[in-house]
Amino acid sequence: MTQSRQALSVYPKEAIQFLTRHIMRDSAGFNWLIEHEYTELIALFDAVRDDRRAFAMLMDKKFFILAAFVNAIWDDEKALKFLMDMKAFEWAACANRINGDVSAEAFLKRINRDDYILLAHAIQSRIHEDGDRNVSPIGVFKNIFNFKKMFGKD
Repeated sequence: MTQSRQALSVYPKEAIQFLTRHIMRDSAGFNWLIEHEYTELIALFDAVRDDRRAFAMLMDKKFFILAAFVNAIWDDEKALKFLMDMKAFEWAACANRINGDVSAEAFLKRINRDDYILLAHAIQSRIHEDGDRNVSPIGVFKNIFNFKKMFGKD
């Protein structure tokens, strides 16, 4: 993997579209990302869903923009500033859209990056779905007995 790929702030529309498909449980999206060696985008979504190993992989392989995006989704102002400083405006706007900023969506439309808008909606949908699952009676019961997570082994 080249340094330019690691520092890439804007991915091709096709890569973002297949990431969105993967997030929406379309196996063709996952397969395309694997086939085209965009494993960091798969790790990105896993990290959003609180997979610490996926986040560590982003950091270890120096995908700092993607790692900052993950943190910006969870209201980390320093991560958002980092994205802006790195001129990763699409990622910053996507994170802001996930966090409810409708002007971020207008910005993405203005720069013709509807792919990031769809990505934001897909991630937001899955975050809400994961949250709903965790507060359901069965989800709470599973979390109570998730010993790996309790002891930091996940």
